[in-house]
Amino acid sequence: MNYFGLIIGVATLLIIGLGFPLVIQGERRFGYLWWPYMMLIGIMFIIASLFIQNDWLSVLVGVLGATFVWGSTELKEQAVRAELGWYPFNANKIKPPLENIIKKWRAPHL
Repeated sequence: MNYFGLIIGVATLLIIGLGFPLVIQGERRFGYLWWPYMMLIGIMFIIASLFIQNDWLSVLVGVLGATFVWGSTELKEQAVRAELGWYPFNANKIKPPLENIIKKWRAPHL
């Protein structure tokens, strides 16, 4: 029997499951303006997965990268949910480098 698909499926579910608290806590502590950095980390993971020879590790790193890319698109929505009172709001967020430039960009949506 080949358990590769089953194990990768469960691992993917766990990695994506960890993406939800990453978005919630990331927006709460840092704010949605960190989305370009989160997306860059995700793209770097995805590119790194292309060069990993081990199938297991390559898949897991790729899924982790995709989770970061997805999370970067969710930060703005999470900020809206926090403003609506669905999640705790933190007014003292850590400002990102190049904040004035990032504010001019539209946050991505999936």
